[in-house]
Amino acid sequence: MSKKIMLSDNIYWVGKVDDRDVPFHRLTLTKGTTYNSYLLMTEKPTVIDTVDMSFGREFVENLKSIVELEKIEYIVINHTEPDHSGALGSLAIKAKNAVIVCTSLAVDQLKEMYKLHNREFLVVGDGDTLDIGGKILKFIETPYLHTAETMITYCVEDKILFPCDIFSTHVANYEYFNDMAKEDINDDYIGYYKLIMHPHRRYVQNMIKKIRNLDIKMIAPSHGYILRDKVQSFIDIYDNMSKNGEIDKKALVLYSTMTGRTKKIATIIKENFENQNIHSEIMDVNKIPKEEIIKAINEADVIFFGSSTKYADIIGNMEDILKSLNDLNLENKIGAAYGSYGWSGEAIEVVQDYLKGSNIKVLTTSDVIKSTGMIDIEFPIRIKFSPSLNNVKNIESAIIYTADLLLSAI
Repeated sequence: MSKKIMLSDNIYWVGKVDDRDVPFHRLTLTKGTTYNSYLLMTEKPTVIDTVDMSFGREFVENLKSIVELEKIEYIVINHTEPDHSGALGSLAIKAKNAVIVCTSLAVDQLKEMYKLHNREFLVVGDGDTLDIGGKILKFIETPYLHTAETMITYCVEDKILFPCDIFSTHVANYEYFNDMAKEDINDDYIGYYKLIMHPHRRYVQNMIKKIRNLDIKMIAPSHGYILRDKVQSFIDIYDNMSKNGEIDKKALVLYSTMTGRTKKIATIIKENFENQNIHSEIMDVNKIPKEEIIKAINEADVIFFGSSTKYADIIGNMEDILKSLNDLNLENKIGAAYGSYGWSGEAIEVVQDYLKGSNIKVLTTSDVIKSTGMIDIEFPIRIKFSPSLNNVKNIESAIIYTADLLLSAI
């Protein structure tokens, strides 16, 4: 690995090609991958991302042959996952003077992962810049691409975007640049997008908006090929594939309430579906005939079932509706439980149990984490008393996730 590949004036690839069958997110990368790290040899030498922790010692030895490690002033970590930040612990020991640059959410993660509690961190956010001596780096936060703390880095003078996981490919290669590739990389590029980014496509659209006004001549991601030919076409693939398009989907929000708090939650859920351009209907199961509710369930694509808790139980007619689900074909529908509670919230879990007993696809926290890595979305939605501002924000995230599932065919 003792080599450097020039991208531009004083900017080098210093990563690792991993041509094994690589375990990754419960899959095996049969084409291997690359861990792309970059060295900017400016007046204030800067490293952008590192390599997988398996290659930490090798990475540091390679850097030592290129630059005096004590002279490295900044280490930029765009994303804390160990295939990007894994060599940070080894590098920080040698690069004793380096300041670690990352988002606010990344600081505690990096401190705990690599025992960096006594190191200096520079927290950056959207639009912040850093002069590294002859080059300016601009930082843009890109949360959930594909974890909450992620950012991307743009070198203003060289017009190079360092987007970490975004715009990557999982291919072990020694050509490094897409215009040097021995075969068309589009299938691998799109396959990577579908595997890693598509579950977060609402956030992809946010990212596209943020980089739209940047003059990007090269994209240097953390995996696979560096893109320097037809760069805009690769951005367009992300843009087009992450758009939801026009599609006819319906959401139904059912509730049974005592004090009006569960109704308030139902209204917030309905409004958020409407914000995602998904037609939604809200029904009080205690005021509408059962036959009408069953008809609405049959016509909906996603149904949220909500109840307050009284003496550890569901209230009103909701249980009768839930008992009817086994008589319906809900195979292609999505279901979720929600509700408000005071000192206990058993009713919400009982609703969840009924849903699991049917053939509807039930939203669970476990599935969210396993499919997206996001840990701030919880199903069932359980709110103590009346929804707070933080609850409202969490509901918004939950509905965006649900809407993405509904539109997964796009």
